[in-house]
Amino acid sequence: MVRTPLSPWEWQRGERFGALLRLARGDRSMVEVAAAAGVSAETLRKIETGRAPTPAFFTVAALARVLGLSLDELAASCAEDAGSEQERVLSA
Repeated sequence: MVRTPLSPWEWQRGERFGALLRLARGDRSMVEVAAAAGVSAETLRKIETGRAPTPAFFTVAALARVLGLSLDELAASCAEDAGSEQERVLSA
């Protein structure tokens, strides 16, 4: 199966998502958060750095649960016109 290349917007969305996760993780270690979500630290590292811009739904759901983030808010914060939505999500 050949995967369609991601558009620049999709890469940017992945970077915004990763930045949001980094902010939400705060002082907690990457290893701690990854273990609590049931993913590898390398997977979390790739997501946070934007190298894995389209993580699987259940990975996103597990990370959201561990970080106390709503899936709806995550989706909205990564939308094209998110602006300062990330700060609003984290302050909620």
